Amino acid sequence: MPRVLNMGSINIDYVYSVPHIVRGGETLSAASRRIFPGGKGMNQSVALARAGGSVTHAGMIGEDGKHLFKIMQNDGVDIGLISIGKEPTGHAIIQVNEDGQNSILLFPGANQEINESFVDKALASFEKDDILILQNEVSCISYAIRAAKAKGMTIAFNPSPFGAEIADYPLDLVDIWLLNEIEGQALTDMTQPSDILNAMGQKYPCAIIVLTLGSAGVLCLHKGKVLKQIGKKVKVQDTTAAGDTFTGYFIACLTRGLGINESLMYANTAASVSVGRNGAAVSIPLWDEVMGGCE
Repeated sequence: MPRVLNMGSINIDYVYSVPHIVRGGETLSAASRRIFPGGKGMNQSVALARAGGSVTHAGMIGEDGKHLFKIMQNDGVDIGLISIGKEPTGHAIIQVNEDGQNSILLFPGANQEINESFVDKALASFEKDDILILQNEVSCISYAIRAAKAKGMTIAFNPSPFGAEIADYPLDLVDIWLLNEIEGQALTDMTQPSDILNAMGQKYPCAIIVLTLGSAGVLCLHKGKVLKQIGKKVKVQDTTAAGDTFTGYFIACLTRGLGINESLMYANTAASVSVGRNGAAVSIPLWDEVMGGCE
């Protein structure tokens, strides 16, 4: 079974319940504020562990984030490669409206302290065919991709949040793409899901392309074949960690030897459970809950 290294962000989320997403120049009172553990990297590691996968998380936090060690450990995440940096822990200010949709303002903090020596140390114990998961909330992405690929590792990349710097990454080395429609449009200049999938397939013909569509489900292009999972109808509370839940479950299922279609099904179900709950990492379901939702 391949080992998984997730080199990703660790944040503290400040979540505000609002009647609508605040507009420019507007002052708006929030109905409540809650504080949750989060960050795309942490969410994905927790999802992977809750799906029964084995994952080591490599990341940086500040002195103010030490309580996050125990949270990740309790879910079975290996935290041996998390270091304490000089900057405060990254944090996000998240607005969630009455329909469960969100708007996120991100402060990267310690997540941007990852450098080449940190990457080398993190990769030292990993080998050919192990998996490296990356998102775009930490620094040193290009170096990490090249260094991991030089070891023969499989690269899974979630290009979120999308920024102009992504164009300079060695994207031809990515083996598994996990993206939503917004990121897909930014990468291809296409708007329709089928066009995004085809354009990504032409650019990266050897990669697995997974395109999440929110309530509409997910599409996947693998070896020229398009696979699809229909979205599940659920009452939405908070969509904050839905994509991260999907990513963690999908990778975990692959490492457990499940096929692409089965992995898509379980990941899709897990994401649908998470949107019915508030918070980020805390909203991610356990494997038995997902199995029950697939019956």
